[in-house]
Amino acid sequence: MQIKAVKNFARNLKTHLNGLLAHCKHKINTSFLEGMNNKIKVIKRIAFGYRDFEYFFLKIRGAFL
Repeated sequence: MQIKAVKNFARNLKTHLNGLLAHCKHKINTSFLEGMNNKIKVIKRIAFGYRDFEYFFLKIRGAFL
């Protein structure tokens, strides 16, 4: 059973090796992007019923300036 777990770990490591090495090199995570997506979703909920898409996108741009 333990050998199977080690083989599974090695296979997963091989699959995700490029991403792991990129994270070690650049030290970047997706938290900033997730925060931006969350802010856009909140604006979208508030903007429900807006007829003007330009105004909606203006609100999104204004949130990040």
